[in-house]
Amino acid sequence: MKRGKRYQEAEKLVDKTKVYSAKDALDLIQKMPKPKFDETVELHVKLGVDSKQADQQVRGTTVLPNGTGKSLRVLVFAKGPKADEAKKAGADFVGAEELIPKIEKENWFDYDVIVATPDMMGVVGRLGKILGPKGLMPNPKSGTVTMDVTKAINDIKSGKVEYRLDKTNIIHLGFGKVSFGTDKLLENYETVMNAIIKAKPAAAKGQYIRSVAISTTMGPSMYIDQK
Repeated sequence: MKRGKRYQEAEKLVDKTKVYSAKDALDLIQKMPKPKFDETVELHVKLGVDSKQADQQVRGTTVLPNGTGKSLRVLVFAKGPKADEAKKAGADFVGAEELIPKIEKENWFDYDVIVATPDMMGVVGRLGKILGPKGLMPNPKSGTVTMDVTKAINDIKSGKVEYRLDKTNIIHLGFGKVSFGTDKLLENYETVMNAIIKAKPAAAKGQYIRSVAISTTMGPSMYIDQK
């Protein structure tokens, strides 16, 4: 695969035989040629678990101390007082059954996260086949099925990220923008890594963290030392 000139320039800065400290890798990212947009800095963590086993799932959320650099749009499924509460808390969209045809028939996806009160999950569940593959289905484990809609909205708006295993036992997530600078990105990185380490399933055997890599949206990846 032929890479662009900027990628090739960035790749020259990376020593492929080296394992970097997180700080050194983030410092190096600051020196790489920049595209016209503010790239996301991404984390890729390979875990020594089997995602096919129910007792070896790794999934949860954490709030990044310096946010994600993205302003997320929140849709809340709620009724009555909880719908009013969601509007006051800054939800971008609030509704109930009337939103189902809009999502089903009009392909309406002008939001990044969905929050639902537990009583609305019967309604939201009808959208499972549409929302599930897009990663939009509310879930109690990620704090998006809750009666405390104010806290859920505040967490999302202030930089909550969800981490979860994919089928190859890797967690991928963005933890900030290049423009944050090394110190803020390092704080976010440490927060995510601590959360993933704390989420180690009791059934996991052997080495839990197999490898960690950091990259930017358009840049080469660097392996990170876990000592």
